[in-house]
Amino acid sequence: MPRHGGRGTDCDSRLQDVPTLFRFLFIIGVIVGAVYAGMWALATFVEPQERDITVTIPNARLGK
Repeated sequence: MPRHGGRGTDCDSRLQDVPTLFRFLFIIGVIVGAVYAGMWALATFVEPQERDITVTIPNARLGK
């Protein structure tokens, strides 16, 4: 069907009507949101294990 100056009715023509900058910012926003959600999930649900650490320091580094 020919288009008569207005916006198209099918999905492909609507995607082409969206300006590139808005599409780019939307994609970047979705990626940033996914990364933020992943970091939040790791910080909330993963508990670090406590353990003792022994570090040997040479006498020369202790000073006099």
